[in-house]
Amino acid sequence: MNIRGKFVLLRAMEESDQDMLLEMINDPELEKLVVGYSLPSSREQQMAWFRSNQNDMRNIRLVICTEQDGPVGFANIVNIDWKNRSAFHGMKIGSRKFQAKGIGADTVMAVMRYAFEELQLNRLDGAILPYNEPSKKLYCGKCGWSIEGVRRRAVFKGNEFHDEIIVGILRDEYYDLVNRTNYWSL
Repeated sequence: MNIRGKFVLLRAMEESDQDMLLEMINDPELEKLVVGYSLPSSREQQMAWFRSNQNDMRNIRLVICTEQDGPVGFANIVNIDWKNRSAFHGMKIGSRKFQAKGIGADTVMAVMRYAFEELQLNRLDGAILPYNEPSKKLYCGKCGWSIEGVRRRAVFKGNEFHDEIIVGILRDEYYDLVNRTNYWSL
């Protein structure tokens, strides 16, 4: 099943997507914007990772596509806790030319719709670095997420420690946002 936003399509990750993902993982400019870390990866390592994660029911990995540009990035819903109905969400858009076009907001809205309406989750969590202003504006501005806390000096990047901003959204807050903005109306 593909997940549709207003103009993005989120689809299952395919073997043919691994070169794009490998390029994103190995891009130091993208790496410095995300919580967590990536080690330099080879194509062989990327393919091994892909194969080992194909049938994982706790982690959903999706490729972000637009009709005009094809695959432009990836999004995930990971560490799904089926008992407590929660998961972690993150995304990467591969090139600056795809930023500030609404792709990120439409992706987050489509992920939330799938997580809350199809998977029946109750909350999504995320993490943002303090200097990643575009992500803060996207999640906490446009998409209705809240800052729930800060893990002080929790992320080591660029030879220094940075705070980690913990963000989240509840199912009820998603529905309030959709009703208030009429997001899914034609």
